[in-house]
Amino acid sequence: MSDPIDLAAFPRDFAWGTATSAYQIEGAVAEDGRKPSIWDTFSHTPGKVDNGDHGDRACDHYHRWPEDIALMRALGTDTYRMSVAWPRIVPDGDGPVNTAGLDFYDRVVDGLLDAGITPSVTLYHWDLPQALQDRGGWTVRDTAEHLAAYASVVADRLGDRVTHWATLNEPLCSGWIGHLEGRMAPGLTDLTAAVRASYHLLLAHGLATAAVRAAAPGARIGLVTNHSTVEPASSRPEDIAAAVRMDGHTNRWWLDPVHGRGFPADMRELYGVELPERPGDLGTIAAPLDWHGLNYYFPATVADDPHGPVPHAREVRLPGVPRTGMDWQIDAGGIEALLMRLTDDYGVRRLYVTENGSAFPDTVGPDGAVDDPERTRYLEEHLAACARAIRKGAPLAGYYAWSLLDNFEWAYGYDKRFGLVHVDYATQTRTIKASGHRYADIIRAHRLATAG
Repeated sequence: MSDPIDLAAFPRDFAWGTATSAYQIEGAVAEDGRKPSIWDTFSHTPGKVDNGDHGDRACDHYHRWPEDIALMRALGTDTYRMSVAWPRIVPDGDGPVNTAGLDFYDRVVDGLLDAGITPSVTLYHWDLPQALQDRGGWTVRDTAEHLAAYASVVADRLGDRVTHWATLNEPLCSGWIGHLEGRMAPGLTDLTAAVRASYHLLLAHGLATAAVRAAAPGARIGLVTNHSTVEPASSRPEDIAAAVRMDGHTNRWWLDPVHGRGFPADMRELYGVELPERPGDLGTIAAPLDWHGLNYYFPATVADDPHGPVPHAREVRLPGVPRTGMDWQIDAGGIEALLMRLTDDYGVRRLYVTENGSAFPDTVGPDGAVDDPERTRYLEEHLAACARAIRKGAPLAGYYAWSLLDNFEWAYGYDKRFGLVHVDYATQTRTIKASGHRYADIIRAHRLATAG
């Protein structure tokens, strides 16, 4: 039984939303001038994605977006976090702008606003144009400057209607998982490349922040980062030190520079890679933000692993602890702890949970319904934890459930389903799951509790 959700804790104007990303749902990868991204290349490389899946069609959102907006209305959400596909707008990464790509997002934004739903636009959710990867990708400084130029184009076109912007989504995944672990595009396993990519991603964030502000003066700009609480597996000094390293790798490396503290000295020493710094970069990276987005899925319990890869720490499975279909540990207390850390340690004055959700195997019943009690419980527990954080002073202004739809789950392909809405990929039929109906009930109950 989940803890009751303290709905009265959420502010009256709290934003209830869902989230998606372009490559995971749009499909239409070769339509209207779009060119390949690194994820097109990676997913079509044998052995990189489960079952040989790819995003060529995904949820066909490119053609079915009006239906998907209708689903948002059915859930009662008042905001939607979406990403813009860089290779639709500037297909070669720099150079000519593809007007047809901008026209598509124009239509989506107008459709959202007509439905009374506020768009929140993420400029980069991992789909780097392949043409830029061929020139070095995130390991070279030019890519950061190209992202800023692309951001300016998008903000100039949509900024009269979109006020809520994120520069990057989860740079950790792009930097570490894509360049160090090789499990995401571009699929590298090179520490030097990974550290350089991490630096240029954060530089791109700072440059894009300035570009959006110049193109759309009323913009409210944030960064979306993913984090885990980190605990040592034992009281052994070696495990405690491993937890410090993992926290630096997962959390501090991404938060400290953005909040004006520079890159952590202990991690710079651990990586042993010279950063491609230039005068003024740290100030650019630490540009003041209007909000910070937290993506949270799971905690980490780690032990020392001196012969393993950086950060020389390995996850330890705790017996008897529930896990999702992704084999991720479930601990709603982690989202509360991280919201408080961002509030108390980093002084963030406006927070959003920009992603939070769970994958479990779903079955469509004989009546066409999808009953998903585990996902529903996960949602309830994490919202209850968010309410506790608000009571403690966290300035949480909104929550975006991941995800609106089942979708292409990166290297896991289509087997892992996070959606509040089930997608039959053969027919593209959408069905709101029990968890989606529960989310709608929570939203409705909050509005009733705070009316007046």
